[in-house]
Formats: sequence, C-alpha cells, structure tokens
Amino acid sequence: MITKSIPSLLTVGNLFLGVIAIILVFNEKPDTAAMMVLIAMLLDGVDGRVARALNVQSEFGKELDSLSDVISFGVAPAFIMYVVAFQELNPAFAWIVTALFPICGALRLARFNVISSAPGYFIGLPIPAAGGVLATLALFKDDIYVSVLLASTLVLSILMVSTIKYPNFKKVGIPKSAVWVVPIVVVVAVVLGLVFKNDLSKILFVPLLLYALYGLKKNVDGRLKKRNRKRGKLKDHPDDPVQSEHTA
Repeated sequence: MITKSIPSLLTVGNLFLGVIAIILVFNEKPDTAAMMVLIAMLLDGVDGRVARALNVQSEFGKELDSLSDVISFGVAPAFIMYVVAFQELNPAFAWIVTALFPICGALRLARFNVISSAPGYFIGLPIPAAGGVLATLALFKDDIYVSVLLASTLVLSILMVSTIKYPNFKKVGIPKSAVWVVPIVVVVAVVLGLVFKNDLSKILFVPLLLYALYGLKKNVDGRLKKRNRKRGKLKDHPDDPVQSEHTA
C-alpha cells in the first residue's frame, strides 16, 4: 500500500510547491517562488518514472498529475509574471494575458490525456517546460522590456497548444533498485534551491529556453524542407502543360 502511494505523494509534493510559489510571489519573494516551480518540475519528472519502476501506474495518478501541473506550471508561473511585471499595465489586458497561459496549459494537458503523441515526441510544448521558462524569465524583469515579457508569455501559450513536436525524455527511466535515491535527490535539490535560489533559477532558465526554442526551430526547418520538396516536384512535374506555339 505504501509503495503504491509513493508516486502520488511526489505528485502532491509538486502541487504543494505550486501553491507555495503563488503565496511566495504575493509576499514579494519571486526568486524563491520561481525556485519552487523548478523543484516542482523535478518532482513532476520523477513521479511517473517511479510509478513505472514500481509498476504502480494508474488512471488516478495520471489525472492527479495533470491537475497538479495546471497549478504548478500554469497558474503559479502566470502569477509570478503578473506580480513582477504586469501590474502596472492596463488591468484588462494584463489579466487576459495572465489567464491565457494557464488556459492554454490546461488545453495542452487535456489533449495529452486523450491523444497519443508520436513515439519519442510531445505534441506541443510541455506545460512544465513552459512554466519553468515563464517563472525564471520573470526574474529578468529589470533587464527585459515589459513588451518582450508580454510577447514571451503569449508565445509560450501558443507553443503549448501548437502541433510542434518536442523531444520526449520519458524513456529515460529509473531502475527499481534506484528508487530510494529519489528522496535524496529531491532533498539536495531543495537545499541547493533555497541557498542559491536567485542564481540557480537564472542558470536553469537557459536550458529550459533552449528546449522551447529547439522545437520551434525543428518545426521551421521541417516546413522549409517540405516547401523546398514541393517546389522541386513542381519544377520536375508542372501541373499546367506548357502551351506550344501552334495552340491558340
């Protein structure tokens, strides 16, 4: 019974940190709030792997994971960005942009639960990655124009509900014999996160941003290749026959 509960406890920990992140940002601690989102990402990354390692996957765990993700990687990052950057904007506009992010995240999760993705890929930017980028991007509020932060929030929202393929690392599992290491890793991550919350958050922003941009680049490259192939086929096999000089 306890073994079956371990993955769900990790997922509840993810949800707990999301709620704490919201509380922290409204108490003027955005750097700590962003770190809570990043640690929640760690828990989100291991709960499913632990469930597979222990062979205790369930529909309950899947639904709990999705509900937790909406809070930790949808609502919490959106509030972090709103509190640190959007409060001085037109209220209606700021509210709409802020709300759009968790809405798109919820749509992304609902689609993920009912539609199977291509092997090795996610369809659309995963909400943990999008939330991680948004939460850490907010820490650069003094170095980036608010217009850029607004545009970034909108782009991340669109990427989540897009059909762009992103690499899926879920195949990298955890052996059953190594499950006991997970609590140690989580504790170490929490300690490091609290001690170096500002610097570590900004450092982790870089790989998260690269992941978000990677899928976008792959999509653009794919579209360009398809367009070039179509042009090549049109040159080799034109649809309209060329009229001769004697047809008029």
